[in-house]
Amino acid sequence: MERQPEKLANPYLTGVLLGLVLLSSFTLLGAGLGASGGMARLSAWMEGLIAPGHTLASPYFGRWGQEPLSYYLVFMLAGIFLGACVSALASNRFKLGAEKGASFPTNLRLLYSLIGGVLIGFASRLAAGCTSGQALTGGALLLSGSLVFLLSLFATGYALARLFRRQWND
Repeated sequence: MERQPEKLANPYLTGVLLGLVLLSSFTLLGAGLGASGGMARLSAWMEGLIAPGHTLASPYFGRWGQEPLSYYLVFMLAGIFLGACVSALASNRFKLGAEKGASFPTNLRLLYSLIGGVLIGFASRLAAGCTSGQALTGGALLLSGSLVFLLSLFATGYALARLFRRQWND
């Protein structure tokens, strides 16, 4: 039985829609898009559930006060998650698993993902912005630092692809 090709969203239409979301964000909120700010606020909220006094005294988390979730990027982050779930369900692509090659160990793939996630999370907060904020917001504003960042990101990804290719190719 031949496998049917999966129906995916048109990338050009998706790009136009993403541009309209960014334009709406600038128009309605006076600010661009990004994910790390929402994730940091979510982390502050979770820490506040466990140790509220410590969270409020923290020089980093404490400045957001008693209600760190009252921030537009938190809702954008929730929308990204829900939108991804709806898209995966609508295209019948929802499944739990690790994206990897058949012969690459799942535990090692999960470890690489965890290490990469921690590094990018730390770096995004250190730089006061994440890749999506740099690419979308900074790129839309034609900020030279964002454009240099994007070129560096793609060049580094291309250069390191050979090193990590065996995770997907058997």
